[in-house]
Amino acid sequence: MIATQEAKRVCCLYRVSTKDQVEKDDIPMQKTACREFIEAQGWVLEKEFAEKGVSGYKVSAQDRDAIQEIRQDAVAGEFDVLLVFMFDRLGRRDDETPFIVEWFVKQGIEVWSTQEGQQKIECHTDKLLNYIRYWQASGESEKTSQRIKTKLEQMTHDGIFTGRAAPYGYRLVHKGRTGKKNRELLDLEVDENEAALVRQVFEKTVNEGYGSHRLAEWVNSQNILTHNGSKWQSNTILRILKNELYTGHYVSGDVRSDIIP
Repeated sequence: MIATQEAKRVCCLYRVSTKDQVEKDDIPMQKTACREFIEAQGWVLEKEFAEKGVSGYKVSAQDRDAIQEIRQDAVAGEFDVLLVFMFDRLGRRDDETPFIVEWFVKQGIEVWSTQEGQQKIECHTDKLLNYIRYWQASGESEKTSQRIKTKLEQMTHDGIFTGRAAPYGYRLVHKGRTGKKNRELLDLEVDENEAALVRQVFEKTVNEGYGSHRLAEWVNSQNILTHNGSKWQSNTILRILKNELYTGHYVSGDVRSDIIP
């Protein structure tokens, strides 16, 4: 459809909160839905923002570059409509997101969702519905977070590795475990070459009185690099000394596994 002079200018925001959603191409799905909605309304697409791996529940709007840039464009009068696939793409915080929506509306910006229509703030009922929407979204995020936390704690208690990176002295290997959609899950295994250095770090701390700075200098003198190819720093040493994994326990929050030989 050819846009006329009266056509409303639209800014779109797309967001996914996890790496899995990025891999599932959720952003293109949101983009397609928004572009089709714009076409059907006779509007014109002005600008698009995409946030990948950004939690709308854990990350404040103040720390989201896209939200801050969209706010600046709104003040500059660069668009007329803020469009999202669903309103929870704007955020899931009941103490913050309703007021973000209200802020845009007060700037003269129409806030729309392709699935839920326009969010107006014209009366007390509109404000209440606006708050209830994000109160529900916040509650859903809290429940999801608690389910994940409980699951990870149960796995930790059962002696199952739930981390993403192997600490120095270990390597990640596939031992037959699979997750959703048969995705391979990795377990820890001692890397004997690296483990020798870890043992020396503990021995020099306990028996020779080495501090973390002195230990870092000593390891660097051996021309040994960290997993990411960097020189050792005192905080690298401290992370090893404070990590209970080296004592044979997986730890998640307040949950500790039985000792793993």
